[in-house]
Amino acid sequence: MKIAFSIFIILSLAACGIDTGSTAATAAALKKQEIEQGQKTMQQFQQSLDQANQQPRQLTEQAADSAR
Repeated sequence: MKIAFSIFIILSLAACGIDTGSTAATAAALKKQEIEQGQKTMQQFQQSLDQANQQPRQLTEQAADSAR
Protein backbone atom coordinates (compact mmCIF):
# COMPACT_ATOMS: atom_id res chain seq x y z
CA MET A 1 0.00 0.00 0.00
CA LYS A 2 2.83 2.40 0.86
CA ILE A 3 4.55 1.63 -2.44
CA ALA A 4 1.38 2.29 -4.43
CA PHE A 5 0.85 5.55 -2.55
CA SER A 6 4.48 6.57 -3.16
CA ILE A 7 4.18 5.84 -6.87
CA PHE A 8 0.94 7.85 -7.01
CA ILE A 9 2.62 10.83 -5.31
CA ILE A 10 5.65 10.67 -7.61
CA LEU A 11 3.49 10.50 -10.73
CA SER A 12 1.31 13.36 -9.49
CA LEU A 13 4.32 15.56 -8.84
CA ALA A 14 5.81 14.68 -12.22
CA ALA A 15 2.55 15.65 -13.92
CA CYS A 16 2.61 19.01 -12.13
CA GLY A 17 6.13 19.60 -13.41
CA ILE A 18 5.06 18.90 -16.97
CA ASP A 19 2.11 21.26 -16.60
CA THR A 20 4.34 23.97 -15.18
CA GLY A 21 6.81 23.52 -18.02
CA SER A 22 4.14 23.81 -20.67
CA THR A 23 2.69 26.87 -18.94
CA ALA A 24 6.09 28.53 -18.93
CA ALA A 25 6.58 27.71 -22.61
CA THR A 26 3.17 29.15 -23.45
CA ALA A 27 3.91 32.31 -21.47
CA ALA A 28 7.24 32.69 -23.26
CA ALA A 29 5.59 32.28 -26.66
CA LEU A 30 2.98 34.89 -25.78
CA LYS A 31 5.66 37.29 -24.58
CA LYS A 32 7.56 36.79 -27.85
CA GLN A 33 4.43 37.60 -29.85
CA GLU A 34 3.85 40.67 -27.70
CA ILE A 35 7.39 41.89 -28.35
CA GLU A 36 7.10 41.27 -32.09
CA GLN A 37 3.79 43.15 -32.23
CA GLY A 38 5.35 46.02 -30.28
CA GLN A 39 8.21 46.18 -32.77
CA LYS A 40 5.78 46.24 -35.70
CA THR A 41 3.80 49.03 -34.06
CA MET A 42 6.99 50.98 -33.45
CA GLN A 43 8.04 50.58 -37.11
CA GLN A 44 4.62 51.74 -38.32
CA PHE A 45 4.79 54.75 -36.01
CA GLN A 46 8.28 55.59 -37.28
CA GLN A 47 7.06 55.40 -40.89
CA SER A 48 4.14 57.70 -40.08
CA LEU A 49 6.48 60.11 -38.35
CA ASP A 50 8.85 60.10 -41.32
CA GLN A 51 5.95 60.84 -43.67
CA ALA A 52 4.75 63.66 -41.45
CA ASN A 53 8.26 65.15 -41.42
CA GLN A 54 8.51 64.96 -45.23
CA GLN A 55 5.27 66.85 -45.88
CA PRO A 56 6.47 70.28 -44.70
CA ARG A 57 9.69 69.80 -46.64
CA GLN A 58 7.74 69.00 -49.81
CA LEU A 59 5.47 71.99 -49.30
CA THR A 60 8.48 74.25 -48.87
CA GLU A 61 10.04 72.91 -52.06
CA GLN A 62 6.76 73.39 -53.95
CA ALA A 63 6.44 76.95 -52.68
CA ALA A 64 10.02 77.68 -53.71
CA ASP A 65 9.37 76.24 -57.18
CA SER A 66 6.17 78.29 -57.53
CA ALA A 67 7.99 81.48 -56.52
CA ARG A 68 10.49 81.12 -59.36
